[in-house]
This record gives sequence, C-alpha cells and structure tokens, in this order.
Amino acid sequence: MSNIIVAFSKRENAVHIRNVLVKSGLEVSAVCQTGAKVLQYAEMWNDGIVVCGRQMQDMHYVQLREYLPSGFEMLLTASPDVWSDGLPDGVVGLTSPVKIYDLLNTIEMLLRSQERRRRKRRETGKTRSAHDREIIGQAKALLMERNNMTESEAHNYVQKMSMESGTDMAETARMILMVMKE
Repeated sequence: MSNIIVAFSKRENAVHIRNVLVKSGLEVSAVCQTGAKVLQYAEMWNDGIVVCGRQMQDMHYVQLREYLPSGFEMLLTASPDVWSDGLPDGVVGLTSPVKIYDLLNTIEMLLRSQERRRRKRRETGKTRSAHDREIIGQAKALLMERNNMTESEAHNYVQKMSMESGTDMAETARMILMVMKE
C-alpha cells in the first residue's frame, strides 16, 4: 500500500482530512504542516500520495512537487483559479472546499494508478538480458563445481547474496566470478 502524507499549514485542516481518510479505511502515514517535513518522510518511502493545500508553512505546492521523489503524486486541494494555468506533472487538483466523496474517489484512483506502476516495474524487472543470464549461469556453474552445490543451491546462494548486498543477481554473479577466479 502507498504511503499517504497529509500536509496543510493549519494543523486542524490536516487532522480533519486525516480523520476522514482513516474513517474510510485508508492508512495515513504522516500529518505535516511544512514541506520540509513532507520531504523528510518522502525520502524514507519509494512512493506515495501527498494530500495538501497550495501553501504549507514553508513552501508552495509547486516547490514541494519539484522536490518530491518521482514515485510520489500530489493531490492539491485549492480553488480552481490556483491551477487555471494548468498543474505540474504528478499533481491532481481537487476543488476546495473538498467533498468527501470526491476526495476518497480521487485518492482511490491515485492508489490504483500507483499499484499499476508498481506491477509494471516488477514485471519489467524480471526480464534479464541474455548477457546477464549468461553471467548468472557462469557463477552458478562455478559454485556447483567448486562447492559441490546443486544448481538449485547455487541459484539460492546467488539470490541470497544479492538480497543481502542490495545488488541485482547479475551484479552479484559478477562479484562471485571475480572473487572465485582469483
């Protein structure tokens, strides 16, 4: 599930929006009054939604959008004249005063959109180039030969080392080949 950050300059507005979302079954990860605090939370997560007004205590929504990681989308609640010239990429506008039905439907739409992108990233990440498959195969063969492992054990070893080091399997296989060939 995506992280939802609610950010308004007035704490009571932020708390009100958070309460509406929580009563509707959505989990709100953070409530903020400043853009700096939003950015601090956003750095900890890959993606999410920032629900905010046009002005936080320390920055305008355009500045905040500019500094947010690309996996984040913004739901701006303001009067339509604020975005009469258009909205920046990654920003969806919702007319203020906010109707609960519109707020929930828009957030649901953004959550579905992020889930589709996540699925697409996972699917694309699974396809390896022929060169990477060859490197992984060589590392597994070397492990099988030198350590008397089965193919499955060698694969699990490369996979485990990959997860522990935070690198992809092909890079881990390259490291194994480099270390074991010395």
